[in-house]
Amino acid sequence: MRLQSPWQARLGDEKEGSPCDRLVAALSEDIADSQLEVGARLPAHRDLAWRLGIGVGTVTKAYGVLERRGLVRSVKGSGTFVAVAEARRGAFIDLSRNSPPAVITERLLSRSLVAVSRRVDADVFNSYPPAAGHSRFRNEMARWFRRAGMEAEPEHLLLTNGAQHALSISLSVLCGPGGFLYVEEQTYPGVISLARHLGINLVPVLMDTEGMVPDALDQALAERKDTNRAVYLTPTMQNPTTGSMGRARREALAGICQAHGIVVVEDDIYSFYADDDFPPIAAVAPESTFYVNSLSKTLNPALRVGGLVVPPRWLDRVAAALHSSGSMISPLSCAVMEQWLLDGTADAITAAIQEEAARRRRMAADILGKAMRRPVHLGYHVWLPLCRGDADALEVAAKALGILVTPASATAAGEGLSGIRLCIGAPTSSDLSTALGGIRTILDRIGTRSDAVVPALL
Repeated sequence: MRLQSPWQARLGDEKEGSPCDRLVAALSEDIADSQLEVGARLPAHRDLAWRLGIGVGTVTKAYGVLERRGLVRSVKGSGTFVAVAEARRGAFIDLSRNSPPAVITERLLSRSLVAVSRRVDADVFNSYPPAAGHSRFRNEMARWFRRAGMEAEPEHLLLTNGAQHALSISLSVLCGPGGFLYVEEQTYPGVISLARHLGINLVPVLMDTEGMVPDALDQALAERKDTNRAVYLTPTMQNPTTGSMGRARREALAGICQAHGIVVVEDDIYSFYADDDFPPIAAVAPESTFYVNSLSKTLNPALRVGGLVVPPRWLDRVAAALHSSGSMISPLSCAVMEQWLLDGTADAITAAIQEEAARRRRMAADILGKAMRRPVHLGYHVWLPLCRGDADALEVAAKALGILVTPASATAAGEGLSGIRLCIGAPTSSDLSTALGGIRTILDRIGTRSDAVVPALL
């Protein structure tokens, strides 16, 4: 006598598509959420078809999809069983949080705080700072930006609580509720969530290996004549696809935006050093670019000091929006930034982070092989081009193994390209090796060939 299946039969949301897709989605979710344990038996084909009011062929097809994804296994004469046998016990390994490798020691931090205490200015802590930040700190941030090839006048640079705060201010000023933001088909999850929060409409634009396609942007801008709109770009180490735009692409996009009278919001947090082949768009078109950068990706995620450089004509509006946000930048964070920039600690930290990032990139490339896109620049994430179904399957199977990845839905602004972003900076080296090995196993189970999934991004 066969044991009754523990699964509470259901179909996924109607938005998932056909009855087969909805059944696959429901079972995938319940396996990932541990509502079905490893070895649990699934309902018999005819029984499940009767309970859900669908055809037996639909159940057979759905079980076949799940088996190809490595989530279930079929045993002749016995039934179909949950098959993710390597499920990890304990805490998850998080590959969804994009931050740099940890290189700051307690000794370095202690030494830095002692140095700050010796030269602290009590006046900085005894009053509210100007909306744009104290001039001495703006000068230091402008000097840091020059490393990335961005020549910024301190009076045009406003300090923010990290890059996300700078993006929020930029989008609220340029677009506002009901406005339009043009982004690449795959884009930074943080800007997607910001747009939703601010009531901004996202307009996905075709992209290729370098990023947004100029002709596609030109056509998209020509189709709309809305006044409250902007273009968002991460031209270096694009998040999530890791692509980088060459000079010609940057100049082409800047020219199109100038022709349409539209502002570019340039997110440049992955530019570590100046490179004539990859200049900031703000250096190419300073009068039509909002430039965003911060210290969180180059020095430390807890150092929430960002900078926003805007054209002079926008300065008053942006300063007013910054003041209205009520987010006063921490004087202590600014003091630490100043100390690190003055005594050379920032250079040492950046070099150590880049060295570790390069080592992790090599580890990922060795383990993931051709499934991983090879980027030009260094960063803390890698990209696996996958069709949407395989990307969703990988997310579910990875969760069953105790590995969190960025969901495909989190980076998708459109319905075209798809894939999975793996953030490799935050976990310990040991955990990262374990997680990447698990991802490799899942990819092998899915049977995905990297040369047959997303040709536009190869």
